[in-house]
Amino acid sequence: MIQKIKNSLKKRKVKVFLIFLFCSTSAWFISKLSEPYISNTSIGLNYRNTSDDLLLVNSSQDKIDVKLKAVGFQFLGFSFNKKNVVIDLSTVVKEGRQYYLPYQKYQTQIEKQLPASMELIDMEKDTLFFDFQEVISKEVPVKPRLQLNLAQNYLLEGKLEITPATVVIKGPKNEVDTIADVKSSRIDLTDLTSDFSRNVSIAIPDGLRYTSFSASSVTIAGKVSRFSEKIMTVSIKVLNLPNGTEVKLFPDKVDVLCKGTLSTLKNLNASDFEVIADFSKIRSSRSKSINLVLNKKPEKLASVILQETESEYILKRE
Repeated sequence: MIQKIKNSLKKRKVKVFLIFLFCSTSAWFISKLSEPYISNTSIGLNYRNTSDDLLLVNSSQDKIDVKLKAVGFQFLGFSFNKKNVVIDLSTVVKEGRQYYLPYQKYQTQIEKQLPASMELIDMEKDTLFFDFQEVISKEVPVKPRLQLNLAQNYLLEGKLEITPATVVIKGPKNEVDTIADVKSSRIDLTDLTSDFSRNVSIAIPDGLRYTSFSASSVTIAGKVSRFSEKIMTVSIKVLNLPNGTEVKLFPDKVDVLCKGTLSTLKNLNASDFEVIADFSKIRSSRSKSINLVLNKKPEKLASVILQETESEYILKRE
């Protein structure tokens, strides 16, 4: 029993000793970290404020070695989270085709961004060199990649609406000059019976590393309507008849099959169409027929088909 008590007391003394040791060590460590030190470290460089007509492609350095005076806690923080500073390139110097920034210009910027408790003792005095490319911009159309399958007896009324219809691309001349248009991502629509609107992304062409787009997506919309058919009978108009002759056509009228919405078909008149027979197009005097051409039709119709594509004729001298 007595031995157990002695062992228990010994264990308790060990625990108390370890606690005091930890506390004293921590106090010493904190005391040391609170003291100022001079040490070497590296600072990351982030470049900002380039000219609007120039694109920064590369720089000679993305970090710089410095000698700082700071308390130990700050150096300890650097080991977990590297310090970065912003370098303003609005004052970059150009000589010929070379762009550079002397160390005197960016040293001041670095000093201003350091904490008040931190002092810059020394740093690399290298000149920073930059590779810029000329930036141009132009407006190009957006072409939809749409596989559209309408349900039976339905049609697309009018044209597809693309919003925005154009985008502005901006980047190096050697990249921008290769682009005549941009395409949307592919979209498939089947068995449509009603109006549609879809937001799709713009497909970025391969090889564009530095070119930006004013929009990343477009809206493709269309109006879908039920259609019907109607036949219009139209008189054939004769053109370029030889002088001193008259002509008799067989037939002298032709049926036109129209496909469109009910509202469009309802308001159709024969005068909305013009079918011509142009005698200047006849290449042989032995020909007994002449081709018919639909010269005018309403734009709102989905399709217009001539039921006869030629007419026989007889020429007579007046």
